[in-house]
Amino acid sequence: MADSNALEGLTQALRRLPGVGAKSAARMAFHLLQHDTQGALQIARALEHAVHSVKHCALCNTLTELEICSTCANPERDRSKLCVVETPADQAALERTLAYRGLYFVLMGKLSPLDGIGPHDIGLQKLFDRVVPRDASGEPAAADAREVQEVILATNFTGEGEATAHVISQALKSRGVQVTRLARGVPVGSELEYVDLGTIAHALVDRR
Repeated sequence: MADSNALEGLTQALRRLPGVGAKSAARMAFHLLQHDTQGALQIARALEHAVHSVKHCALCNTLTELEICSTCANPERDRSKLCVVETPADQAALERTLAYRGLYFVLMGKLSPLDGIGPHDIGLQKLFDRVVPRDASGEPAAADAREVQEVILATNFTGEGEATAHVISQALKSRGVQVTRLARGVPVGSELEYVDLGTIAHALVDRR
């Protein structure tokens, strides 16, 4: 299709989405251009608006159109607890449980030395400064003067997520901060014979 550079460009653009391969991208492109041109224009306008309007919250680093996101600005949130997650999607998942009423810090990634992603790339210093701010003399604030009293590590249970949680835990514990980690266990409603052995082992270790 030498005369379809625009179509090829659209297909390649759609392939940038996670989980979308060449065939899926081509199918989406053909559908939008053949059956839903208004939808295509709506998507284009929404993407342009989002790219120019959405930024990072100055406190928690999540995506928002405001300087401070609505969660951080909510006076009813428990400001003594700070939950650390990898992405805004992880934050949204925790919010849907309605089980947590504290604040968040979104790393926007995870440590991955093989991919060249280090502590600076995921804003660990910003996290440490948030948890242990400095007083007027420039010294770290005393434990009883800190707003955050507990940091909950909710990074994913992958190799990189575990490594990220370990680095954060060691750094904060050395600063006298209480650090907890999400428990791992058997999913609700599952039967043990169908659960993988690693999950069962972690459930035994994290039993209460």
